[in-house]
Amino acid sequence: MSTNTPYTTIIGLEVHVQLMTRTKLFCGCSTKFGGAPNTQVCPTCLGLPGSLPVMNRQAFDLALRAALALECTIAPFTKWDRKNYFYPDLPKGYQISQFDLPFSSDGFLEVVDPKGAFEPRRVGIVRVHLEEDAGKSMHDDAAGTGDTRIDLNRAGTPLCEIVTQPDLRSPQEARAWLNELKLLLVYLGVSDCNMQEGSLRVDANVNLHIPVPATAGAEARVAKTPIVEIKNMNSFRSVERALTYEAARQWEEWQATKAEMGKTPKQTRGWDDPAGITRAQRHKEESSDYRYFPEPDLVPVTVTAERIQSIRGGMGEPPVSLRKTLASQWQISAYDADVLVNQGRELVDYFEDLATRVGEGKVASNWMQQDVLRILNETNGTVSAFSVRPAGLADLIGRVKKGDFDTSRAREIFAEMVTSGRPVDDVVAGMGISAVSDDDVIALCRELLAANPKIVADVKSGKEQAAAGLIGQAKKKNANVNPGKVRAICLDLIREMG
Repeated sequence: MSTNTPYTTIIGLEVHVQLMTRTKLFCGCSTKFGGAPNTQVCPTCLGLPGSLPVMNRQAFDLALRAALALECTIAPFTKWDRKNYFYPDLPKGYQISQFDLPFSSDGFLEVVDPKGAFEPRRVGIVRVHLEEDAGKSMHDDAAGTGDTRIDLNRAGTPLCEIVTQPDLRSPQEARAWLNELKLLLVYLGVSDCNMQEGSLRVDANVNLHIPVPATAGAEARVAKTPIVEIKNMNSFRSVERALTYEAARQWEEWQATKAEMGKTPKQTRGWDDPAGITRAQRHKEESSDYRYFPEPDLVPVTVTAERIQSIRGGMGEPPVSLRKTLASQWQISAYDADVLVNQGRELVDYFEDLATRVGEGKVASNWMQQDVLRILNETNGTVSAFSVRPAGLADLIGRVKKGDFDTSRAREIFAEMVTSGRPVDDVVAGMGISAVSDDDVIALCRELLAANPKIVADVKSGKEQAAAGLIGQAKKKNANVNPGKVRAICLDLIREMG
């Protein structure tokens, strides 16, 4: 049951993902985003008489890769179907999709919150199937003309549809699961999942299960509100907000009407993000409304065990196991591993290179999170273009470990390395920083102790924190000394005094 609510929220998701192919699913037209309207079209994706579709094998293989990563069962035989409906941006009057024999089914993807905000949730996957995208309708509401313009560049783009079981129990879980799915698909190279460009779109199905206590003549039962499909959500935050609003709206409606599933039709509602509400659009269609029948212009597709093995062999390690690998191999926390993995494969490769050179996973992780990621976020940069490579950062960290300078001074050097792109030695020379020998540090410490008998007495009486008063004096005499080394040597010298 949802926390602090008298009902359980039941959520299932339908995710449409554009695949990273250069050409469309059934023709050779480009899928590149941002082209002038209606310039990336041909007789096939326009549905003109006499044109015939030919399946894009790369699109099928990418969808197969996604299904395998989602632990789906792959069908050895699958076919295409026509889904018939009429809409201005669907030029053929039907969509080539898959109905009763999808190429994969019965998978799952688990989501875990490293901070423990919710219990680990394994979300079942009903099916993953392939279909072609429709075009795009652009409504001119701002000008007040009511015009709608159609861009068919997107028509025919390969889509992978992922349909979940209704296993999610809160809007927060739904958002976290979508983030995990997106991360997986990007790691696999299946899609760039850019929601701003329409590469990933989400519809959510939600209803409530409400315990109804026993009354005279009636046993206790669970009332189920009618399922509502929510559309028009353009970010994962919007998905979370829309589900939160819709659950509250359904609860209020049930209290007023007691409407239940089976007695009231399913409904499609659109999310109005500025207003923060869902608005009724239409009653939801059933599969029979689409009059599916097998696509006569495309042959069925068979998938061999050898093909499955070949695709699986090139997938790489998925995020869920990569987190465990990093935590185990480099002795970092589950939270740290989660942060690193969530940034993408390139950053993980950078971290592993750095950790190998430094020899300490925790130290490398701290520098990655506190310094590298901070600068990448501030500059909106990518790790592939980052000016400080793992070898240079490892050199800097090594100098800190040797005691050449403290972490604070190292961060100043690092900032200059990022700005200038120069190696450690050049930056250190340019900043006038020089290493201080152990003999020089010892001599400085003896001088400080002789000049500060009260601090020596305080330390001897058990107040080691008093030694902090020596650090500032040391830095004034020699700005290049390592404060940590000064403190340690001073304490050792005082102990030797007896």
